[in-house]
Amino acid sequence: MIEQKLVSETSDWQIEMTRIATKHHVIVCWVAIILNPLWFVIDYYTMLNQWENFLIIRLAVALFTFIAVFFRNKIKISTEALIFIPVFGIAIQNAYMWSFMDVPMFQKHAFAYIALFIGVGMLALWKPIWSILVLVLTLLANIFFLKMFSILSFQEILINGGLLVATVALFSAVLIQSRYSLTKKEIIARLKLIESNKILELQKNIIEEKNKDITDSINYAKKIQEAILPSFALKQKLFPEAFILFLPRDIVSGDFYWYSEKNGKKIIAAVDCTGHGVPGAFMSMIANVFLNQIVNEKGLTKPSDILNQLRELIIEALKQTGTSGENQDGMDISLLSIDNESGSAEYAGANNPLWIIRNQTQDADTSTSVIEIKGNKQPIGIYSGPATPFTNHEIKLNKGDFLYLFTDGFADQIGGPLEKKYKHKNFKELVISVNQNTAIQQESIFSKTTKEWKGALDQTDDILVIGIKI
Repeated sequence: MIEQKLVSETSDWQIEMTRIATKHHVIVCWVAIILNPLWFVIDYYTMLNQWENFLIIRLAVALFTFIAVFFRNKIKISTEALIFIPVFGIAIQNAYMWSFMDVPMFQKHAFAYIALFIGVGMLALWKPIWSILVLVLTLLANIFFLKMFSILSFQEILINGGLLVATVALFSAVLIQSRYSLTKKEIIARLKLIESNKILELQKNIIEEKNKDITDSINYAKKIQEAILPSFALKQKLFPEAFILFLPRDIVSGDFYWYSEKNGKKIIAAVDCTGHGVPGAFMSMIANVFLNQIVNEKGLTKPSDILNQLRELIIEALKQTGTSGENQDGMDISLLSIDNESGSAEYAGANNPLWIIRNQTQDADTSTSVIEIKGNKQPIGIYSGPATPFTNHEIKLNKGDFLYLFTDGFADQIGGPLEKKYKHKNFKELVISVNQNTAIQQESIFSKTTKEWKGALDQTDDILVIGIKI
């Protein structure tokens, strides 16, 4: 469980707001430091008798602003106080200068006031209290200096720029508040997005770690599954001229092969359990254990008896009663028993057949025939139809016969130009066309064919093909 606290509206956003505001406020300060003193040139040509006094005030404002900017970290000036110093200083400066002006100059100088408040409105980022403080102090300063030095009446002051400046000042305060609120919302939204992305990244890492753990577990399960499969050495002993093409769809497989020798009989099976991946693998391991129990411990070698016994054990193990809605897991199987001495064989199947490819030579002509022995149309396990005993087929084998046991994975593979199933018809034709090749060659051909058929598509199902030459 992941517990993450998103952006705090009392801390995280304020840090980011301070960073942005400081950047803007420093710009305002440097503009004031550089440009405000330079305006004395205008004072020299318009207020010749006062320009020196005005210059002193301008330089004083610039000096205090410079000190605030340069030493802001040492003297720990807040970002709001940083911009307040030049804004209030210039406001006091302008209030003093206004008090010595006649109407024409008053009108012209009003634009300087307006520029100040518009500039502050565009760049300042502070809480409303600072705007109110500037407006109140500016108003008091203007009242004081105009009372002390101005020859203009209150009406003249209002008409000739005072009212316009006051209006712009109020607009500037509203603009600052709007920008402050919007910037706050944008910062909070952005930080929440960043935090959400961090959480998503953390969740992704946790999921990847869990997936790795699961994959590692499945890979270990694969080793266990491979360990319980009959050994290659035993295959070489029992079926020296045989191949087993085994291609799991996932790491572990629901298909599996099984072979053993008991009482002079070589027994081999191709099994297709319900499902694939982990569920199919569980079923395959259960079935493997039961086959070993039935054949190697109990000594059953007749295919139909093996399948009947296997069905009973599967139904019992899965607690299947035939009740509607319960699981109907089970398996399809082809099971062959070959007698070492007589050269005969017995076969039984659940849904899956046995193919015998027989080449016969007569009068220098070789003909190939396909003998298909079908299994019963019922699975190993409970199902909706009637459960009947499995049929046992006795087969007389000829030297050179090639026997094929398989699951449905090869024929059901999706691929080709039309992305359709390979189909049993094509699979049978392929078997006929390659049967005179060696077992190793056949395995290679089957593997290459299915890979080329699926192309870039995913493997549809587990694939198992067993070929045995007599």
